Parts: sequence; C-alpha cells; structure tokens
Amino acid sequence: MSPLSAIGLQVSPDLLRGAKGLAPNIPQYELGKLAAPTALPPSPTITPASGTFESTLGRLVSDVSAKQATASQNAAGLATGTGVPLHQVMLANEEASISFQLMVEVRNKLLESYQELMRMQV
Repeated sequence: MSPLSAIGLQVSPDLLRGAKGLAPNIPQYELGKLAAPTALPPSPTITPASGTFESTLGRLVSDVSAKQATASQNAAGLATGTGVPLHQVMLANEEASISFQLMVEVRNKLLESYQELMRMQV
C-alpha cells in the first residue's frame, strides 16, 4: 500500500519508482515509514451543555467584557510605557473585536429565530 493510495489517490507503480529516484537524500527506512498506515485521532465526544440558557448567554457576555477590559488595560499599558509589547496589544484588541462580533452574530440569530417563532401560526 503506497502512502498516496491511503488517501484515495490512484498512483501507478512507475510513478512511485520515479518519485523515489527524485529524493535520493531520504533513507529507504524513512520512506518505509511513510507507507505505514497511521491511526486516526479519536473523534470528540459530544457532551450536553451544563447550566441553563440564561447562564450560557451570561457567560458569553462576561467573557466578551473581560476580553475588552484586557484589551483596554494593554492599550493603557502601551501608552504609559509600562512594558506591554505592541503585538500583545494588537492581539488583545483583535481577540476582543472578534469575540464581540461573534456575540453580535449570536444575538442576531437568536432574535431572528424568536421572530420566526412568533410568525408561526398555531
């Protein structure tokens, strides 16, 4: 079994012989390791969420608030010259921005689904 056939590619033996000739610096025993099938990582298990819907949304909002506070503290540290590197400030700002955008999108989807439920006729 060739390494390429393990991922579903059909490769002729002539092509493989030519490929081995192209890599003279790789020892034969290393090429043999490539042909060995590798085990797939275990699939993640889905566990039910703990807590109520309200606590989950509250945790989401508090996490976003904490990230924004951290970004503000880092920016203040950079401005005052207390040794906060610029890349750390930029990363914290981007993380806060992305988490806020995610929270807004979740809110929009929740509002949209609530409105859809209200439009349903019973």
